[in-house]
Amino acid sequence: MQGLGNGIGSGLDINSIVKALVDAESAPKSAQLNRLERATTSKFSGLGQFRSALSEFQTALKGLNDPALFEKRSATSGKPDIFSVTADAKASSGNFNVQVFNMAQTSKVALAGVADPAVAAAMGTGTLTIDVGDTQLNIDITDGNNSLGAIRDAINAGGKESGLSASIVTDPNGGGGSRLVLSSTQSGTGNDISVSVSNGTGNLASLAYTPDAPDADFTPTPVNPNDPLAPRTISYGRDAQLAIDGINISSATNTVDEAIEGVSITLKSAQSADDIKAANSVSLAVAEDRAGVKSQLNKFVDAYNKMMGTVTSLTKVTKVGGDDGEPLAAALVGDASVRSFMSAIRNELGNAQGTDGMRILADLGISTQRDGTLAIDSERLDTVLEDNFEQLNGFLTGDNGLMARLDGKVDPYTQTGGILESRTTALQNTLSSVDDQREQLTRRIDKLEARLFSQFNAMDALVGQLSGTSDYLSGALDNLPGVVRQDRR
Repeated sequence: MQGLGNGIGSGLDINSIVKALVDAESAPKSAQLNRLERATTSKFSGLGQFRSALSEFQTALKGLNDPALFEKRSATSGKPDIFSVTADAKASSGNFNVQVFNMAQTSKVALAGVADPAVAAAMGTGTLTIDVGDTQLNIDITDGNNSLGAIRDAINAGGKESGLSASIVTDPNGGGGSRLVLSSTQSGTGNDISVSVSNGTGNLASLAYTPDAPDADFTPTPVNPNDPLAPRTISYGRDAQLAIDGINISSATNTVDEAIEGVSITLKSAQSADDIKAANSVSLAVAEDRAGVKSQLNKFVDAYNKMMGTVTSLTKVTKVGGDDGEPLAAALVGDASVRSFMSAIRNELGNAQGTDGMRILADLGISTQRDGTLAIDSERLDTVLEDNFEQLNGFLTGDNGLMARLDGKVDPYTQTGGILESRTTALQNTLSSVDDQREQLTRRIDKLEARLFSQFNAMDALVGQLSGTSDYLSGALDNLPGVVRQDRR
């Protein structure tokens, strides 16, 4: 119910009066709910940031608390252009001398050239058998599908899985004609391509070719100047030849996995003839992956410092204005959960454990600064990695290692149903309660407003009636005999 501005009977501004009374009644509770909502929302956001920082820190802890990290091996090649190398946990630390005499290579042959285009368009019929080591491919050649191009396509389709492919090369001057060139991806000595033809008609038999046995240097077959259409071997299948610490090794591929346990060598190129003649070798070193451990320690320090930065920003008090200005407090100033967590972490970092001169982080070259962050003395850490790698493993990893102990302090806060989740749930309930209280306040104020309008409108009507009665009585009295009106004196 609404008033109509000034009361008809009383002349009072009922709307303004009711509004003032309603505002006076709702303002304190509304202000209280607004303050509670702002404070709760601020804490909710702050706890979310705090939990996120703890989760990142916990990820760094788990990454460093991994025994496999200390089992990894790094392997380096003295000449990466000669060979690259990788190593796994099975590899033992050591240094080796490697000589690479030749790379493994695959077979490639050029079959007999066909000078007459009409012949190339219809080679005849029969079965083309292609052997590559222990692999055999049979291609049936039929009328209407027996051109060099069709034979090439059939070889490519049938040899796809075995790594056999074909192409056509044509001599632009016509002397070498058009010929099929066959290539294989199967490397190693004895894996040479040979072609035979059975039940052949027409010129199909001309495609048969069995390479001669290679010489000691696996020299390709030269072009026959007297017969430019003759087939030839472009490259022989050949094993890679190398030596490790003077022990000769052959490999059908350019990846050598079993020569040194846990080490994989990928050959990139052979050494020069001068290097081979001079018996020059290329170094291969296998060692603990100290760089990987150092990188993970850096990630741990970075995550800790980031967490400290988040905690500082959430718990600082900023002075505003002069001495009389009210300071601005961050979302989690004085928060018990944050204080408890930071106290537990600091105590654990200062808790001396272990032996052999490695008991706290400072022994690794990781020290606490005045602002609470961590800093790494890189040279000191390098010395520890070099001289005490196994002790470092025991200090950091395992059920009693530093990383597990720190993780044990973080987990109660970040786990499902943990401290922070319980607190954020409680804050969500508080925000829901604020919404409920606002609805209740709105309903109560609406009822108050309706009652006040009803009362003021009733009062206004009564005043109007009384005013009308007063005017009537005044008029009646003025008209009585013997009554002298004041305005007639």
